[in-house]
Amino acid sequence: MNAVVNGQAIAGRPVVGICARTAPVTLQGSDMVVSLALQSHVAFLSDAGCTPLLLPLLPGVEHLVGRLDGLLVPGGPDLDPALYGEAAHPVTRAMSPDADRAELALVRAALDAELPVLAICRGMQLLNVLHGGSLHQHLPDVVGHDGHRPRTPSFTLGEHRLELRAGSRIAGVLDEEAPVSACHHHQAVHRLGTGLTATAWAQDGTVEAVEVADHPFAIGVQWESGQTADKRLHQALAQAAGRSKRQPAAAILET
Repeated sequence: MNAVVNGQAIAGRPVVGICARTAPVTLQGSDMVVSLALQSHVAFLSDAGCTPLLLPLLPGVEHLVGRLDGLLVPGGPDLDPALYGEAAHPVTRAMSPDADRAELALVRAALDAELPVLAICRGMQLLNVLHGGSLHQHLPDVVGHDGHRPRTPSFTLGEHRLELRAGSRIAGVLDEEAPVSACHHHQAVHRLGTGLTATAWAQDGTVEAVEVADHPFAIGVQWESGQTADKRLHQALAQAAGRSKRQPAAAILET
């Protein structure tokens, strides 16, 4: 009998890995650290016909790529600036160098295997660093405002109208002339990595999307996809994962 999630059989569905994040929580009065993923990432991918798989960022995690049909790299803490040859800015925070290196190895292996990759917020920054790029460590120093991460007592998303590169994959996914991003970040692309193309910008010039050249589907977006009801990027990743899904070994032997 096939396993069932939300009433749907999962056998045969594309498997999309989600890079785990760690966070302290209090559960039943006990303080602990857990590995987790945003539930909307799980739900959006499941609704789009995929089986989401949480991937803890441990050494050797890249060897799981052969079991995946796609990869989602979500938002998270700042990257270690040593990865792009810089010292930490005073407000660069919550760095996890070991997890950074495990995630870089995982994303590199996924790209080498031509798996579909969707990299969100920190994920896009990691994609840029992987390709030899660098980051603005504190964006307000560059653009002169806090609109990308509003300074409010509670978590608030900033909104920016996007300029899209005509004919780009992200333009095809969003399919509207002037979409508005919902973001929450204080870092952004500075020097664009080799082999990447910038395909969306905020009105202040901040790079809001990048794509890996000569790859079937590898997109990075700076906004918080998954923090709103917009499922278009998750659906596009799911469709690409469906196209890349490997035939079972038995089926290959029969052909």
